[in-house]
Parts: sequence; C-alpha cells; structure tokens
Amino acid sequence: MASLKRLLSDSVIYGLSSIVGRFLNYLLVPVYTYHISAASGGYGVVTNVYAYTALLAVILTFGMETTFFYYANREGMDRRKVFCTALSAVGSVAALFLLLVLMFIGPISTAMGYSDHPEYIRAMAIVVAIDAFQAILFVRLRQEGRPWKFFALKIAFILLTVALTLFIFLVAPHWSHLSWMGWYDEANNVKYIFYINLFCTSIVTLGFVKELRDFRFSLFDGGLLKQMLKYAWPLLIFGIVGIFNQVADKILLPRLLPGEEGRVQLGIYGACVKIAMLMALITQAFRYAYEPFVFGGQRDKGSKETQALATKYFVMFTLLAFLAVMCYIDVIQYFIGGDYREALPAVPIVMMAEILMGVYFNLSFWYKLNGQTWWGAVMSAIGCVALVAVNVIFVPRIGYMACAWGGLVGYGICVLLSYFIGQKKNPVPYDLKAIGGYFVLALALFAATQLLQPAALWLRLTVNTLLLLVYVAVVAWNERALLQPILKKLRIKN
Repeated sequence: MASLKRLLSDSVIYGLSSIVGRFLNYLLVPVYTYHISAASGGYGVVTNVYAYTALLAVILTFGMETTFFYYANREGMDRRKVFCTALSAVGSVAALFLLLVLMFIGPISTAMGYSDHPEYIRAMAIVVAIDAFQAILFVRLRQEGRPWKFFALKIAFILLTVALTLFIFLVAPHWSHLSWMGWYDEANNVKYIFYINLFCTSIVTLGFVKELRDFRFSLFDGGLLKQMLKYAWPLLIFGIVGIFNQVADKILLPRLLPGEEGRVQLGIYGACVKIAMLMALITQAFRYAYEPFVFGGQRDKGSKETQALATKYFVMFTLLAFLAVMCYIDVIQYFIGGDYREALPAVPIVMMAEILMGVYFNLSFWYKLNGQTWWGAVMSAIGCVALVAVNVIFVPRIGYMACAWGGLVGYGICVLLSYFIGQKKNPVPYDLKAIGGYFVLALALFAATQLLQPAALWLRLTVNTLLLLVYVAVVAWNERALLQPILKKLRIKN
C-alpha cells in the first residue's frame, strides 16, 4: 500500500505538469479552429507536420529514456556515467540529424508536400532536435525524484506558448497598423505556430543549466553505450511502431486523399481528435510516475500484485473519463470551431483506442523487466500493420473515420498479444473479471447515452449525468475496500 501511495503522489505531480500543461495547450485548439477555417486546410498542415515531428522525436531518442532508467537502477552502476553517456549519444544524433535536414531542406520539404514553405520544416527540425536533447535531461529529473522542477519547466513552456499564441491570433490583428508590427501578416498564422514552438523550446533549455554543468564528456563510456544500445534497439523499433500507431493516420490521410481534400479532412479530424486526447494525458501522467516506480521496485516480492492493481485502477479511471467526455459532448463540442465538428463521431472510437494503448503500456513491463524488449517491437509491428491496412483500404472509401477505427484495431491486437504472451513468460495476477466488467459497464452506459436523446439539452445532460453516476456508484461499491480507509479518515477529521 505504501508503494501505491508513492505512485499516487508522483502521479499527481507529474500529472499536473502533463494534464494542466497540455490542457492549457489544448485551450489553443479553439483559438486555431476559430481563426483558421477548415476549408483552408491550414490546421491540416499543422496536424500533419506535428505528426512527423512526433515520429522523429522517438527516432532521435532511440529508446534511451527507458534504457536510462534500466541502467541507472542496476546495482553498482554509476548513475552519473549513465547520464553522461546517454546525453552524449542522443545529443550527437540530434545534431547530425539537424545538420542533414538543413543541408537538404529543399528536397525534404518537397517530398513532404511543402515545397512552398520549407520554413515549416526547418523550424520543426530544430524543435525536434532540441526536444530529443531535452528528453534525457527531463528523464534525469524523473529518475532523481525531482518532479517539481519537471513540473516548473513543462508549465513554463506551455504558459509562454499560450501567451505568444494569444498575442498572434487575438491581439496582433488589431495592432497590425502600428509601425513596429510591420513584420506581422495574418496570412502567415500557420508559420507563426511553428515559430512560437521553436522559440519556447529554446527558452526551456535555459532551465537545465544546473544539469548541463553536471555533464562531463570525460564520463562518456563507449562500452556502456554498447550495452545500452543493445537494450535500446528493440525499444527504438517498439517506439517507432508505437508512435507510428498514433500518427500514421495523420501522415497517411493526406497521401491517401491527395490534393487539398486530404489536408481539409485531416484538419477536421485532427481538431476533433484533440477532444479525445484526455486519454493521452492520463496515460502519459501515469507513465511518468509508473515507469521509474516499476523499475525501482522490480526486486520487491509484491511488485506483480502492485502492477495488477495499478492496471485495474488505470482502467477504472480512464473509463470514467471516457464516459464523462461522452456524456457532456453536447457542450464540449464548442471547444472547436463549428466547421470542424462533423468529425465528432470519431471521438469515442479514438478515446477507446487511447485506453487500449494505456492498457498495452501497463502490460508491457514483463519484457522490459526481463530485458526481452524485442517482444515489444514484434507485437507493436503486428498492430501497426493492422492499423496501416485499415487506413489504406478504407480511407479512400470513408475518409477520416477509417483513421479512428484503424487505431482501435491496432491497439486491440497489441493488448491481446501482450497479455497472452506475457502470462506465459512472466504471469501477473490481473483481475480480468473486474477489468472486463468495467469495460462492459462503460460501453453499455455509452450506448444508453446514444439511445436516450431527449430534444432539450438540459434534459439530455441530466439523463447523461445520471448514467455517469451509475458508473461511479458501481465502481465505488466494488472498490469499497480501497475507499473505506479514506472515508474513515474523513470521518475522524470531521
């Protein structure tokens, strides 16, 4: 129980940096979608370029985040040497990547479909190189148990991004007549989005002065790097396939629907998917705390039981979030501009896919702890093939809805493979009855929200609230053993 309390404590802090930070960032989505029309395809460009950068970020870190945890927690290992070796390797690869992009910016931007705007690709190449370098610095903060600095730097980036974006989209158009605003052109709003990211990412690097002073290239260990790369290369493949599962639809859609139609549909789909990203926030916050927790306690006798409990609680709370979003979607839809809302039917599908991705992450520790990370690469590759197949076959027929279903199919296959293989290799006593029951209950209540559709909005929201409370009541009753100590403390205080 003490271990779970520590996990919860760290989750709250890392969750604040992730959920609050990204929530503030998501508040920019209405700014974009209310000021960039869906028909222009501008938001489709943003969605497409960020999909490429997410994929490149995984390639440039090549599994070194998890590898850092693994080696830093091994007995007798010099953690500072691990840090310096990892940072040297990632920094060198990021610098080489950036040099090659800048040298061949013309052909690269043309191949990506942005021959008229190579500045988009140039700016985001610099961003992804800096992000890769910062990833090792952030992971050291997590490994050292310094969540508050992690929180401060993440929030600083978001607040600065929000401030500059609000200025560009809301203030600058009204000040454009001023002499010192001669640089501003409202037609370049898409370019400004990328430039703001570049500026804010560069500023955050200044927050790592202390960590960079602790870096010594003399501590770089080539032999250690070979060991780390041996552990990391399957994670790289696993990471590439994993992130491709998340961004493949946003990369493939403009190519499967060529011309302006592809970018328009991508913009509409990408805006609605932002609503579903609450699941990504919860999963990321859980991962930040859960990964060092599991690796740090891998020798504890009760670690398997703790993993099983954590997985069940993850499912409980993510399904609650799923129902909460779907019960109030009639209000939440105003989060995006009116000409983007046609893709709202994709939201529940994408949210469920995100839940399955989180479950897959929870099931993945059997091969990470055993050093058999190649299993993750194999399973993720199989899921990715299924996802791509669904997109290639159905996007030309049903457009962006195929992207949503592709993700659900891909992650569903990964979950099944990881569970059945994992239970043979390193069995964990997951409470399948409770987990399956919560999924059935949540889906049944979601179906009820779709069937019970009173004309009046207030009545519809009332009915949906009652359905949401049914889920809360069932979970509270089933998990009363967990809640009783908390309620007892509250009664004592009162």
